[in-house]
Amino acid sequence: MDFYSRFLRPIFFSLDAEEAHDAVMSLLQVGADFPGLVRMTAGAKIPASPRMVAGMEFSNPVGLAAGMDKNGLALPAWEALGFGFVEIGTITQHSQPGNPKPRLFRYPEHQALINRLGFNNEGVESVATRLEGLHASGRWPRIPVGLNIGKSKVTSAEDAHLDYLASFKRLRGLEDYFVINVSSPNTPGLRDLQSTEALGRIIRTLRDWEGTPHQPLFVKVAPDLAEEDLVAIVQLAESEKLAGLIATNTTLDHSVIPTGRDQTGGLSGLPVRARSMNALEIIRKHTRIPVIACGGISDAASAQERLVAGADLLQVYTSFVYQGPGLLRNLAAAF
Repeated sequence: MDFYSRFLRPIFFSLDAEEAHDAVMSLLQVGADFPGLVRMTAGAKIPASPRMVAGMEFSNPVGLAAGMDKNGLALPAWEALGFGFVEIGTITQHSQPGNPKPRLFRYPEHQALINRLGFNNEGVESVATRLEGLHASGRWPRIPVGLNIGKSKVTSAEDAHLDYLASFKRLRGLEDYFVINVSSPNTPGLRDLQSTEALGRIIRTLRDWEGTPHQPLFVKVAPDLAEEDLVAIVQLAESEKLAGLIATNTTLDHSVIPTGRDQTGGLSGLPVRARSMNALEIIRKHTRIPVIACGGISDAASAQERLVAGADLLQVYTSFVYQGPGLLRNLAAAF
């Protein structure tokens, strides 16, 4: 057992799940000022496995998924831990507190989480100011940084494209790639924006404002989409020349959770592995555009499974909660 599993996890897991998350982020925010100390704490160095994806260079294929560092508080620390890239957010145009607490729940026997956080974040202006300060300080990470943007809860579905555009405009130039998040189950009506009409309108609104050249733009999809709907998104991604897709977000299939312990929200971790893998396989049947695999990746076998199936990169979140920095060393055996 490593330092995290032996000493830190018992402390964090003695707290409410969201309190533990906040404690971890506070420590990493401090650690961002001392990356050398973070590297020492993380243990063995992650072996390099360079690759080019969507015009970006990655030192290794394992990234941190959105949701952990919603406000971009600890970017240098994620690099120091050994991640090959990091994605922050979801960021919305308007600051919002998210859904009422409690809203984050652990299921250790399944190495799973259920969350109904609801895009709680400081809002685009605050996050952009923080990122500008990090750029100006010269401490910006050397790994690619993605910015995941979503719709504010107060914004109607009809105006969603304008909400995404406001965040996109304010953040443009502070990132290596963008992600359009239309697949979280915790903002009412958000998943309806996965329709090709609504999603296409968002993409074209961003592109029309941006002009050329385009920054890499990904779309994150749900694992619960019917095959025909996922294929329609693949076709849209190709026609709009997106950088790629992220497969997948959390699932609404809670069948593994006992009824008495179930909670409303998106389920992540090992229970979503099969659904996320199926989405990747469907995407790969229809396109060769880059795919970032996410969902249930917890060891070398599950990482290798995605790479063999055609994933270009991998993202983790829930497995990092359970395993800490040692997860990255475990996954390194896959590449």
